[in-house]
Amino acid sequence: MAYNRFVLNATSYHGKGAIQAIPEIIKAKGFRKAFVASDPGLVQFGVTAKVTDLLTAHGIDFEVYSNIKPNPTIENVQAGVEAYKKSGADFMISIGGGSSMDTGKAIGIIVNNPEFADVRSLEGVAPTKNRTVFTIAVPTTGGTGAESTINYVITDVQKTRKFVCVDPNDIPDVAVVDPDMMATMPKSLAASTGMDALTHAIEGYTTKGAWELSDCLDLEAIRLIGKNLRKAVAGDPEGLEGMALAQYVTAMAYSNVGLGIAHSMAHTLGALYDTPHGVACAMMLPLVMEFNQECTSDKFKAVAEALGVDTTGMDQPAYRKAAIDAVRRLSVDVGIPTKLEKLKEEDLDFLAKSAAADACTPGNPREASIDDYKAMFRRLM
Repeated sequence: MAYNRFVLNATSYHGKGAIQAIPEIIKAKGFRKAFVASDPGLVQFGVTAKVTDLLTAHGIDFEVYSNIKPNPTIENVQAGVEAYKKSGADFMISIGGGSSMDTGKAIGIIVNNPEFADVRSLEGVAPTKNRTVFTIAVPTTGGTGAESTINYVITDVQKTRKFVCVDPNDIPDVAVVDPDMMATMPKSLAASTGMDALTHAIEGYTTKGAWELSDCLDLEAIRLIGKNLRKAVAGDPEGLEGMALAQYVTAMAYSNVGLGIAHSMAHTLGALYDTPHGVACAMMLPLVMEFNQECTSDKFKAVAEALGVDTTGMDQPAYRKAAIDAVRRLSVDVGIPTKLEKLKEEDLDFLAKSAAADACTPGNPREASIDDYKAMFRRLM
């Protein structure tokens, strides 16, 4: 019997000022000390302090862990597990984008499932028995949606690869999505994380696992991104609030139905060249859409319309092209490069084989050969 499963946060808070709810959540649960996972840039520029100052004001003890890279590594996780154990904390607050939250997820899972202390053992669908430590996730970017997913990605520096972990036990208990936490994002980060969200939405909408519930969430996310991303990059508060909602909505969907090879290819670009994940996704998305278009039925018509295209009178080839063109236009408008200077011909075989082995690959609507991957990567040169 075929059926679909949806795993969501137990509770989420949305809107300007939502972080004000954090102290009352903590006190209601009777927690004593927070382990705050946040990246060093957010700590340096006072973004993390928007939450930790609230903890101080309410007499809640905490310890900050910021040994987190933009593409978090096995070593970041291992050091975090030891720091958590030594801290005396009894719950976690993850503050940041996907890097902070992914690191926090891996730390929390290992703390409560010590048999998975070898971080590599979490790759794929890990059979953990226990929930992660109680986690409140506070996003500071408008794209990753990691606060509402059962996925996280860790970089294996030794093997020059990223690996995806999928585990219903890792989803944060509470998501606090406050656009004020995103107000200090530089334009480049707003652009790249926003395009990551669009990649989530379009891949989630066209993946093999998509169904009616995920479709309605992803289409609404595409509409919100088309309406708000340019404004968010310009620093408009309304645009930031729209993107905060969009990235959460699409993450609810893709977390449960999977993604495709735009993410597979972005993961390997990030592992080899340390390319920011959202930038890699944005560069790959229109190329992968072109590759997949014959396997998407009429879905690209809905994508085009959600991005503001009038498809009246268009036949199937025309609305498919219109959807791809709209994605390219949005990416260029927000400043995403179309070429990757670091990319070399001699790396293509490794990149292609890594993408083919990625956990996101099986969800793609069309199977790709090693030569197909190479051809798409080559177009970034």
